[in-house]
Amino acid sequence: MQLPSPSGHVASWYAASANPAPPRPALEGEIDCDVCVVGAGFTGISAALHLAEKGVSVVVLEASRVGFGASGRNGGQIVNSYSRDMDVIEAKYGEQTARALGDMAFEGNRIIRQRIDAYRIQCDLRDGNLFAACNEKQMQGLREHKALWERYGHRELEMLEGEALKREVNSGRYLGGLVDHSGGHLHPLNLVLGQAAALESLGGRIFEASPVDEVTHGEPVRLRTPGGTVRAQRVVMAGNAYLQGVMPELEGRSMPCGTQIITTEPLDAALARSLIPNDMAVEDCNYLLDYYRLTADNRLLYGGGVNYGGEDPADITAVILPKMLKTFPGLEAVKVDYAWSGTFLMTLNRLPQFGVINGNVYYAQGYSGHGVTSTHLAGRLIAEVMHGPGERFDAFAGIPHYPFPGGRLLRVPLSAIGAWYYQARDKLGL
Repeated sequence: MQLPSPSGHVASWYAASANPAPPRPALEGEIDCDVCVVGAGFTGISAALHLAEKGVSVVVLEASRVGFGASGRNGGQIVNSYSRDMDVIEAKYGEQTARALGDMAFEGNRIIRQRIDAYRIQCDLRDGNLFAACNEKQMQGLREHKALWERYGHRELEMLEGEALKREVNSGRYLGGLVDHSGGHLHPLNLVLGQAAALESLGGRIFEASPVDEVTHGEPVRLRTPGGTVRAQRVVMAGNAYLQGVMPELEGRSMPCGTQIITTEPLDAALARSLIPNDMAVEDCNYLLDYYRLTADNRLLYGGGVNYGGEDPADITAVILPKMLKTFPGLEAVKVDYAWSGTFLMTLNRLPQFGVINGNVYYAQGYSGHGVTSTHLAGRLIAEVMHGPGERFDAFAGIPHYPFPGGRLLRVPLSAIGAWYYQARDKLGL
């Protein structure tokens, strides 16, 4: 049975267990501010909070509710770095870019933890990530991954092979894995709600149910909603996969994708700990990976799969439950209480897109599945480039991005064909 969710959020376990957060008003009339942020997810709230801490007057416009999109629906895993490994970045974009991005690869994680501590955000933070290998090729990939991250100064890593892996995940699917002791997991909706409250405590204003339907460039920029207008000296476009029709120039080089999650009924504490003894977040190394963890009330939260184009499957449980039972066959009698999907934005090179339009409209988007940490880094870099040296923002902004082959019409089927190819390789261990 799926319990009702707060108004405006999808019916997820996150919405049902969210900390109290009263609805914010919709924008009415005309207001002025230093910076207007479009989108109240991780990117937008992170940027707004960093700016407010610098004394900047900030207004946030959100089409639905704070955390409505991927920020309030994701797997809740604090995964370091990006969706492309540093060796790929170096090979494609050069040593200087790789070094700049490598120096920031673990910063988003630290920002999250600093925010939780500074503002006493209750979001069920737990330590530890496990990357699990299904075959020997993936094991070798994890060994190389460990060596690569250590080149960039990340030392909190541990390889586990064979029976040693059972200390962390009790499944017969894996040969071994890599533990990142600095990673972790949390309740993402409560994290973004906590940061939104922190922003408001510093004088920031958030307007919900206020979709932007027109942007007029200039000095100031004018952003029109159904109920009013914001005049801002600078703007942050942080809608990610939910900006369709608002900024067409940001849509052509990315593609919305959907992923699905189910959450079981609460498990007996002993059963829950028998599955993941040290309460880590787990993801496998397949191209279309499975990811899962325990919640604070001992449910198993299990996600996986990608729908290119962002369309929801007709029956989410029917898609994800077989994956969960393949990993943990002993849970066949366990009920599923929640099933939901979320949309994230993928880029062709799997790296986030940063940039500036007309000199005063900043954007960051397209985290390609690594959004929890990368969004928090993006917020800090946007605040930096607006009020100081911009070299770190420019390191991302200088990466070229290209449209998906086939354009808007063919990008979904062509991506699906590519995913099928890599799935076949995963199954064959190639």
